[in-house]
Amino acid sequence: MNIEGKPHRTIWLGDDGATVEIIDQTRLPHEFAVVSLRTMEDAARAIKTMQVRGAPLIGVTAAYGLALSLRQDASDEALDRAIEHLSAQRPTAINLRWALEEVRAALRNLPREKRLAAAYRRAAEIAEEDVEACRQIGAHGLGIIREIASRKRGGEPVNILTHCNAGWLACVDWGTATSPIYQAHDADIPVHVWVDETRPRNQGAALTAFELGGHGVPHTIVVDNAGGHLMQRGEVDLCIVGADRVTANADVANKIGTYLKALAAHDNGVPFYVALPHSTVDWKLADGFKIPIEQRSEDEVLKMPGRLKDGRVVTVEIAAPGSPAGNPAFDVTPARLVTGLITERGVAPASREGLLALYPERGIKKN
Repeated sequence: MNIEGKPHRTIWLGDDGATVEIIDQTRLPHEFAVVSLRTMEDAARAIKTMQVRGAPLIGVTAAYGLALSLRQDASDEALDRAIEHLSAQRPTAINLRWALEEVRAALRNLPREKRLAAAYRRAAEIAEEDVEACRQIGAHGLGIIREIASRKRGGEPVNILTHCNAGWLACVDWGTATSPIYQAHDADIPVHVWVDETRPRNQGAALTAFELGGHGVPHTIVVDNAGGHLMQRGEVDLCIVGADRVTANADVANKIGTYLKALAAHDNGVPFYVALPHSTVDWKLADGFKIPIEQRSEDEVLKMPGRLKDGRVVTVEIAAPGSPAGNPAFDVTPARLVTGLITERGVAPASREGLLALYPERGIKKN
């Protein structure tokens, strides 16, 4: 996607064909910086500290991290250790483990001397597959936006509410929830995006707004608790969010606060869609409340970074001194509150049957 008119992806191989380059998302929106990953530990740290974030991008970064690990040791034992270490960095997003298992499968039965090249090759394929999946998600979601636009009075935009960042910064390109928005904008369909700030890390205010602005999409940042108010006033036509994990019965784990948006949408008759690629579906889990929910540092709640007038970026305390904080990173939205799933294969009801209609080749087992 575009930043000041220049196309960018979130992750790519460096000129040496070995180093992995990423956009350091912890420094956005105040600074655009590229960081080089040269070891598996670099990749693990980037995932843990959220230099890269978003389920699809985490998966691609982990795949490249596994390739980086093979530069030191390509044995079976080292491969197993690297997979376990990388998968432990962010436990909620299923794409992380999925991508690592994809690379493991590509290396199975290969001699050690061929594993490194095969790992880089599969990681690059996963990245390209993600780009195409997100493009297809956008093509299918575009139909939803186009239908709503056809019912609007001439020139009125389709108002779409998002939560967190499920844009191209969360993927390799296009994004999941934002892909239909970008494709509608590029097709000259008037759209306007209500961007939830998304406390405590403010991925909406910092990242979604950054990328929408870079692509020229009209948008407005709102506090997280404004969504219900906007829906009551008829100022939201639909909600589109991403997902970190979707169970076999279509329960959705996404950034904390998503459940509240789904409740407000349900109460006000606003369509609530979840956009995701197949790699986000956990086919082995049928109960959303069994999804492990990452508990992050209380500092994310008690402190906030910002830029001063002189350009310096500082972190300040924003809470009462001495008060503790809880910080669950995700919540679970039951399938009954989801209007539909937008995937690379089409749009389907949020149900076990809906998922099987899209992916009939997958057997779903209940846990």
